[in-house]
Amino acid sequence: MYAIVEAGGKQYQMEEGRYLKVDLLDGEQDSKVVFDKIVMLANGKKSKIGQPYVAGASVEGTILAHDKEKKIIVYKQRPKKGYRKKQGHRQEFTKVMITKIRTSAQKKATTEEEVAE
Repeated sequence: MYAIVEAGGKQYQMEEGRYLKVDLLDGEQDSKVVFDKIVMLANGKKSKIGQPYVAGASVEGTILAHDKEKKIIVYKQRPKKGYRKKQGHRQEFTKVMITKIRTSAQKKATTEEEVAE
């Protein structure tokens, strides 16, 4: 089972037990993060596509680290004008371990269990 999630203006494919790099998120290391803008849920032949998001679904994860990507060089030049500009950039990211993908049915079941206790 996997989910397509919108985070930071980009879409990411997330699966339980995997980690991925997303744009920098607020939060401390080892804290929980919840993604609630689920664009699509896929589970074999059963799929749910949101319009624009799947209602009641969420993805939970744990922040592993905050870091920066490898440096890229941005070089601009105008021919025959003597204009040259060299600039470096390092994009910040957050490494997240995906712990749980919740659907609306699973969410209802967990809330009913909490009420029963």
